[in-house]
Amino acid sequence: MTARILTLLLLLGLAACGRPDLTASRDVRPAFDLVDYFEGQTWAWGQFQDRLGRIRARFQVRIDGDWDGRTLTLDETFLYDDGSTEKRIWRLQRAPDGRWVGQADGVVGGATGEVSGNTFNWVYTIDLPVGDGETLRVGFDDWLWLQPSGGLINRAYVSRFGVTVGEVLIFFAKDNSTDEMRRAFANAGL
Repeated sequence: MTARILTLLLLLGLAACGRPDLTASRDVRPAFDLVDYFEGQTWAWGQFQDRLGRIRARFQVRIDGDWDGRTLTLDETFLYDDGSTEKRIWRLQRAPDGRWVGQADGVVGGATGEVSGNTFNWVYTIDLPVGDGETLRVGFDDWLWLQPSGGLINRAYVSRFGVTVGEVLIFFAKDNSTDEMRRAFANAGL
């Protein structure tokens, strides 16, 4: 019995290894400004892969961002390869300590995030729809890195009961290189 407990503790410890460190990016430029980046329209594409590396879903996202001076609203529309869609609207506000707090449908207890240099780390628990009106509660440890080109890379560690079950990898763009995605959304009536 002791060997099983030790093995479980070792596996849980390994699951926590290899995560980025927010303080390491403090001096990395360009500095990431959430409002500056997400205000207006942003396009993204990505995939979810399970812990064994199998790709389970691929998707494109159109994000319409609006800043009213207090709240950054991110209206996200997901288009999956199977033709299904999903909608999520985030409302983010800057807390007095400089961190970001936010809420969206399905998010349990709110989300918190912090910017350091070119990096934004966003942590939350969400009830994700899995079909037939059912949801699956998972944790997200989201890491976004602004690139010198203006592109944005997002890697999210997805966990359930504290154990990583998969990762989401997303690339964001603000330029006209997204014409094909615009056509896909138009063809889907979105």
